Amino acid sequence: MESLVAPFAPPHCPRTGCRYHTCTEGWRWIHFGSYRRQCVPQVVARFRCCHCGATFSTQTFRNDYWLRRPELLLAIAHRLLACSGYRQVAREARCAPSTVMGLAARLGRQALLLLAQAPRQGPLSEPLVIDGFEGFAYSQYHPLHLHLGVGAQSHYTYALTLSRLRRKGRMRPGQKRRRAAIEARYGRAEPRAIELDMAAAIRIAVPTPQALTIRSDDHPAYPRAFRRLQGYAIGHEGTPSTEARTSDNPLFPVNLMDLQLRHNSANHKRETIAFSKRHQAVLERAALLVAWRNYSKPFSENHGGGTPAMRAGLAEGPLSLERLFTYRRFPGRIALPEPWDRYYRREIDTPGIDHPRRHQLRLAS
Repeated sequence: MESLVAPFAPPHCPRTGCRYHTCTEGWRWIHFGSYRRQCVPQVVARFRCCHCGATFSTQTFRNDYWLRRPELLLAIAHRLLACSGYRQVAREARCAPSTVMGLAARLGRQALLLLAQAPRQGPLSEPLVIDGFEGFAYSQYHPLHLHLGVGAQSHYTYALTLSRLRRKGRMRPGQKRRRAAIEARYGRAEPRAIELDMAAAIRIAVPTPQALTIRSDDHPAYPRAFRRLQGYAIGHEGTPSTEARTSDNPLFPVNLMDLQLRHNSANHKRETIAFSKRHQAVLERAALLVAWRNYSKPFSENHGGGTPAMRAGLAEGPLSLERLFTYRRFPGRIALPEPWDRYYRREIDTPGIDHPRRHQLRLAS
């Protein structure tokens, strides 16, 4: 019986040192046998690049490359988006919590590449609604802001960045001493972090200077962030944060994204023990949620209306997690803006963790 599945053709050389990793014009490859494994598919085809001589297989282009249990990747993605904690997911999957942590990091890195790969053309045609989602990682002595830039009409999240903040508010004398000890050892958080990282988020959302309408609350750091954007003609529309957060609020698109972060992420629940232990993990889980909401989740659960990516003209239809995360995206083929390139390499440090793990694997995602 003739197979209905088209044979796999390698799209490019997967080795970053090969000149045909980024340019495929004139690239040639040959079949180089196959190998057997225990997982499905059991027979995996191999290939060889005719230019650099590197060998690779169909698995090289999949996100479950080098995974001992490849069936866990997408299953864990669904569970993380359903507000499960790492240990809850690990009990269900019968694996170690560290396995779930590693797969969540891989999904977050691929989500950043997906967001950076969005085929945007021309200037942004809708107002940008910005806000900072406040949380913490490791302990409440290490608060953070996730800066979000969301389209006013499409609800597409164009950018997110992260800032480490200094603990504020009323504290007992013992708490003040502990904060001082932490800052003496690890340094004080950048006092202009919100200003700098919000400006970076706007540059990610709108890479080319243009006339732009930005809606935000009355945070005093935002006007200073706007002044850092050379060449942009920004019309700022402010809304007090005390306004009711209904659908009539001009900030509703970003307020709804904040609500989704609380609703779909166990690490951001109020009074939770599932809070993130690393700032890097906060960013990776947020990137996964943003990618899912942009491309998979309907604009309205009750009335549909297409996904935010469809409304922004970046996708023709909804994309399932399987379509989003089955095949790998290679960082050498996608230009990551600053600071997303640092996020991808896992260079966001957390005070209290002296030896953070970087992403330095040559072949894995």
